[in-house]
Amino acid sequence: MLAFTYYDLLAQNLPHNADRVAVVDGDRQSTYGELAAAVDRLAASLHERGVGRGDRVGIHLYKSLEEVVAMFAVARLGAVMVNVNYQWTVAQLDYVVRDCEVKALVVDERRAAELAKSDFAEVGNSIVDRAIVDRGIIVKGKNPQHPLMTAWDDLPASGPLPKVAGIDADLAAILYTSGSTGLPKGVMLSNHNLLAGARSVARYLGINSADRLMSLLPLSFDYGLNQLNTTCLVGGTLVMQSVTMPSSIVGTLVRHNVTGFAAVPPTWIQVVRYLEQVATELPALRYITNSGGKIPPDTLDAMPGVFPGVEIFLMYGLTEAFRSTFLDPAKFASKRGSMGQAIPDVETYVIDHGRGVCGPGEQGELVHRGSLISLGYWGKPDATAEKIRVCPELAPLIGDEKVVYSGDIVRVDDDGDYWFVGRADRMIKCSGFRISPNEVEDIVYQSRLAADVVAFGIDDDMLGQVVHIAVAPIDAAQYDEAVLAKYCRQAMPHYMVPRAIHQWAGAMPRTGSGKLDGPKVIAAITNNEIVFNTHPEIPKA
Repeated sequence: MLAFTYYDLLAQNLPHNADRVAVVDGDRQSTYGELAAAVDRLAASLHERGVGRGDRVGIHLYKSLEEVVAMFAVARLGAVMVNVNYQWTVAQLDYVVRDCEVKALVVDERRAAELAKSDFAEVGNSIVDRAIVDRGIIVKGKNPQHPLMTAWDDLPASGPLPKVAGIDADLAAILYTSGSTGLPKGVMLSNHNLLAGARSVARYLGINSADRLMSLLPLSFDYGLNQLNTTCLVGGTLVMQSVTMPSSIVGTLVRHNVTGFAAVPPTWIQVVRYLEQVATELPALRYITNSGGKIPPDTLDAMPGVFPGVEIFLMYGLTEAFRSTFLDPAKFASKRGSMGQAIPDVETYVIDHGRGVCGPGEQGELVHRGSLISLGYWGKPDATAEKIRVCPELAPLIGDEKVVYSGDIVRVDDDGDYWFVGRADRMIKCSGFRISPNEVEDIVYQSRLAADVVAFGIDDDMLGQVVHIAVAPIDAAQYDEAVLAKYCRQAMPHYMVPRAIHQWAGAMPRTGSGKLDGPKVIAAITNNEIVFNTHPEIPKA
């Protein structure tokens, strides 16, 4: 069976893989056949409530088997899944509901209780009291607290389902960005976007039906969503992991014979440190992947030792085009930290605006071409046109075809591999030097004094900008700012040395996808919203 729609990812497994385990969720597991039956049950209930093709359905659930059921149930009806990260607040959920006109919601008991109150919004104008959610709220659990709500446990065993003639160009999902630099934007993904991404990733990771992939990342995050997509594409098994503590992650890898594991840099830092202290054999693990930011150099150096024989894939992507590049694991030792080159069925270029395509030794903005490019932002045509547009420098090659502008500055080496330099809008300009905050952060991580680091620029009348860093120490009791300051002076050129160090109490905030929320840290410091230690300049040695 050929897959054209998102639901086809599940349906194609029913003829031959119905008895194969599809999802493991703690002590529970579901075969593909059982998963499909649960999907039909929920889809029938949504259909009875009037949900149909093109309607947006919000899903706001803790990572679970039910979250997977809800996603495929929405797709079963040709509706659009709007999976909202469970860590988001009710106010953020309310914003999403309003922004894309969600017609129905699937939530759990805790969130249902909060939604039943109207004190988080204008009285009488909460989600449950507005006509916009006119097709009901289904609650995973019992005892819903509002007439608009229906308990998942009370849904009928079965019901009639329409035959939906969807095509791959149809809108299938809207993924909302974290909104750390403004209001969240809904990235629109077609069936084709989702399937093309799954096929490309499954190809270069070599994923097959024998694989058991750990699902640690949120399914509301494109990187996490693809673990589900590739698993269903090949008929493999998805192992849900909701606890983010390193000991629990490693325990799951061992207990469930996980073969593939994806995470973001903050998680890798913690897991690698744990494995350095508690050596653990992981005989089933075949590969690991990173995306969502750069792993600090000291963590990269340690990874082959704690993951012996495991293929390490360093990847780069953006929500608007899902995934762009990966580094061949065979190059990991020689090109540790590189973004690599384009994934299958994608072309990437590095553009020096107004001049042309960059060659070896040059740097510019990465642009992405191919079928993974999203449909743009929901309800925001101007923002879409700014992000996805014709590239004049590529006109001789691809004409007026639109590409995604990443906003990321990268360097091209002699082999055509890319190296991340920094966000175009985060580059610090000091005394005529362009400084990458990521480079500053990498050097500070190598001090082994910082658990989290965020570097940023502060305006200066004489120098243009100066570097500041926010640091969450590994050991706050033993942390000595003077030691870190001395290290920076010794390890960095003079123009890069931080003018001030801000000590952050505890772990720094993360986005819903688990990445370090740099903009929130910077805003808190520059707006004096937190208590921290600051100094007008780094102490002298």
